[in-house]
Amino acid sequence: MKQRHHTPEQIIRKLAEGDKLLAQGKTVEEVARHLEISEQTFHRWRNQYGGMKAEDAKRLKELEKENQRLKRIVADQALDIDMLRYLSEGKF
Repeated sequence: MKQRHHTPEQIIRKLAEGDKLLAQGKTVEEVARHLEISEQTFHRWRNQYGGMKAEDAKRLKELEKENQRLKRIVADQALDIDMLRYLSEGKF
């Protein structure tokens, strides 16, 4: 199956459409087929994005990017500290 990447806005739109279909009495399998995703993806999206608005999802993605950037900075600092400790011990 071809892997697709959906934006948070698309995911929230599809979840809203899926909720409407579920309210009409359709099964999760039918809803997933209609949305062209797997049942597993539908459940994962509901756990991650359920109840969110598009703005909230966009902010979440921004915060995740910021978190990755900060983790990278901390890792670089840890390497620098380790290198300086090694050099200060005179083991080079």
